[in-house]
Amino acid sequence: MAYFLLLLNIMLLVAGQIVWKMGLQAQSGLHVSSLLSVVFSPLILLGLALYAIATGLWFVVLSRLPLSLAYPLQSLAYAIGIFAAWYIFGESIPLNRWIGAGVIVMGAVIIAVK
Repeated sequence: MAYFLLLLNIMLLVAGQIVWKMGLQAQSGLHVSSLLSVVFSPLILLGLALYAIATGLWFVVLSRLPLSLAYPLQSLAYAIGIFAAWYIFGESIPLNRWIGAGVIVMGAVIIAVK
């Protein structure tokens, strides 16, 4: 159950980043003159809500798993984020980033093996 909550935490973190990116794109970026409209845009607020839920889950995860296991596994969010950037936003991902994401995944597998 703790691993499921950790995976849910990771997915919420990535989802928060995705909706923040969408919110910033909808606002044409972040500018001082439009700061309030960006901060109060629905997608930015949704991202904040996702992060708040993820933080609550993180508290539960930390109460059930060692930090030395949970925290490195949370780095899977970086690898998932690269995939999301490619799949959702059509970003061109250079080979070195794919290799780096692979290293992160391999590292997480090594850490998770008992």
